[in-house]
Amino acid sequence: MKLINAIVQDKDATKLANALVKAKIQATRLSTSGGFLRSGNTTFLVAIDDQRVQEVLDIIKEVSQKRKQFMVPPMGVEGERAAAFPVEIEVGGATVFTQTIDDFYQF
Repeated sequence: MKLINAIVQDKDATKLANALVKAKIQATRLSTSGGFLRSGNTTFLVAIDDQRVQEVLDIIKEVSQKRKQFMVPPMGVEGERAAAFPVEIEVGGATVFTQTIDDFYQF
């Protein structure tokens, strides 16, 4: 059995939750934040049999879209921000960790 931790942008969270429900995969959904942009994320925790891990990864990959976004670089020296130009960066997608579960209980 594996534990999958999938961190996705809030924009993709509802779509991912619906896709997991459709595939009859139970998940715990946590509101998280962080990363380069300090933007809202959602972390999904999925305990799943080893045989279904690839199915879950495929769903996450299909739903979690990368997109382009403009941002103003953070200030270094006071007043520098006014002269800074927005830069285009790629955001989105998913960060996924898998871990082996030694024991699993549902009470």
